[in-house]
Amino acid sequence: MLDALNALFGRHPERNQATVEIYTWQTCPYCIRAKLLLWWKGVNFTEYKIDGDDAARNQMAERAKGGRTVPQIFINDHHIGGCNDLYQLDGEKKLDPLLAEPAL
Repeated sequence: MLDALNALFGRHPERNQATVEIYTWQTCPYCIRAKLLLWWKGVNFTEYKIDGDDAARNQMAERAKGGRTVPQIFINDHHIGGCNDLYQLDGEKKLDPLLAEPAL
């Protein structure tokens, strides 16, 4: 039944092979929106909740080449950007191919 619904909605979670990481704050609406898109696509992702953790935020900023806003999203250790960047990739039909690339 779930396979039929996935096909109906154009979801293909079985194709997702990439390693996805997202740095978030628990109540951040952009973080919630980004995670919702990843969930909708059936992506298993690692979430780093950095609420109030300056050391974790500094580590995120270092990985994100100075980006200090949340969310910060990485696919196969490649910095994607934030929520708007994620949705832009999806709108341009570039997100699914990235998610289909095997983890390094």
